[in-house]
Amino acid sequence: MSMMKTALTIAGSDSCGGAGIQADIKTMTMNGVYAMSAITALTAQNTTGVFGIQEVSPEFLEQQIEAIVTDIFPDAVKTGMVSSAALIKTIAQCIKKFSLKNVIVDPVMVATSGAKLISDEAIETLKTELLPLATLITPNIPEAEVLTGLKITSLSEMEIAAKQIFEQFGCAVLLKGGHNLNDANDFLFGKGIAKWFNGKRIQNPNTHGTGCTLSSAIASNLAKGESLENAVANAKEYISGALSAMLDLGKGSGPMMHNFALYQN
Repeated sequence: MSMMKTALTIAGSDSCGGAGIQADIKTMTMNGVYAMSAITALTAQNTTGVFGIQEVSPEFLEQQIEAIVTDIFPDAVKTGMVSSAALIKTIAQCIKKFSLKNVIVDPVMVATSGAKLISDEAIETLKTELLPLATLITPNIPEAEVLTGLKITSLSEMEIAAKQIFEQFGCAVLLKGGHNLNDANDFLFGKGIAKWFNGKRIQNPNTHGTGCTLSSAIASNLAKGESLENAVANAKEYISGALSAMLDLGKGSGPMMHNFALYQN
């Protein structure tokens, strides 16, 4: 299997296994690529909340990325939760230094509750340093509002915001419609692409890690050489399967069943 494609996740660890690099590794594995990880932060968290965070130093993050890419070069890269400007800068520098390709940025900035997760300085660094290097970014509506300064309350406003992000940062954008993927109609806009993807409405309250999982599935599909449109369509399909399996773990918003395909009769 020397022809196996590879993908790297640069994100935080979720001790509970439903989001973060754990979700990314499970997703990449189930989508047929070899997964590697550079960890930006350790978290003590579960389905009910985050209780502690320990960030790595920018130097150590760079050491991890360098060790990975100089040995097993990734066919795609996904970045997730990065909360400090210094770490975002480090990731951007590494993308340039090592000419990393197929870079998916999940610009995790705003919790579903509406609470801001990262500082204004980090948001600024994300906008100036990292987004212009991305192949695709996958913001939810609150995140797209932060990036554009627009209020987004309708499908047509989603289209306007996506176009503005593309023009401003030069990267394709998948603007996620729902606050969770249960009712998500997502809009993909990029060079020569303007396409709506309608999500299946799945009545599953357990949506911990959907954003991580979606961006990782897209990265996996790009690593395998799929077009952006197909990569997104197939990732949405995978998410639907993982939600439809109705895994129910934990006291809060539980994780999805990443390995649902192993249990299909």
